[in-house]
Amino acid sequence: MKKFVKTTLPDPGMTIVKERTALVVIDPQNDFLSPEGVAWGVLGENVEANNTVENIEELFKAAKAEDIAVFVSPHYYYPHDHGWRFEGTLEKLMHTIGMFNREGPLSLNGFTGSGADWLERYKPYINDGHTIVASPHKVYGPESNDLVLQLRKQRIDKVVLAGMSANLCVESHLRELLEQGFEVAVVADATAAAQVDEGDGYAAAIVNFLFLANAVWTTEQAVEAMHGE
Repeated sequence: MKKFVKTTLPDPGMTIVKERTALVVIDPQNDFLSPEGVAWGVLGENVEANNTVENIEELFKAAKAEDIAVFVSPHYYYPHDHGWRFEGTLEKLMHTIGMFNREGPLSLNGFTGSGADWLERYKPYINDGHTIVASPHKVYGPESNDLVLQLRKQRIDKVVLAGMSANLCVESHLRELLEQGFEVAVVADATAAAQVDEGDGYAAAIVNFLFLANAVWTTEQAVEAMHGE
């Protein structure tokens, strides 16, 4: 298995202290991770190559087994979000294809099984009454939701970061969490990104993970760290 080891850059590393550590999973939703999802056409090959779906589940299992706090930072768009007067490139695409659409912030009509819903295999971990689901982020980073507040209120200062997608929401969460003073380890094979004619989003993200994160782990390494091995 490929190890994401820094060979020329310093490797600060990160030690998990269970009561101060959280697993944060970004956008574990159908539109990203299901073959029926609207983004599968540009993401699916990388999701399958990385074994992303299965690796995220392994992280959920390990965190739950070790009583490590689990947080989800989801992505939802409500009807009023489609009235934005300007958009970035991927925002425009996501709004055009109806990605993460919900009827409204106070309604779950049509939510179950939709592109905005959790991947079915993750529901036992997310809906167990212990996982903390933050309010939705609206672009890429957690600046517009309450993830940092919820982490602080649990006295968390170390984050194991996974989810979708690598060069957008994961990298944006990484950057903001670092700016907020958290230690962050990114699980590089528990994410994936679009690979299109304009470039390989996953390759771009890996370079930046290696430059920025306290640690860049495989799922195997992350699970071992959570188990204290």
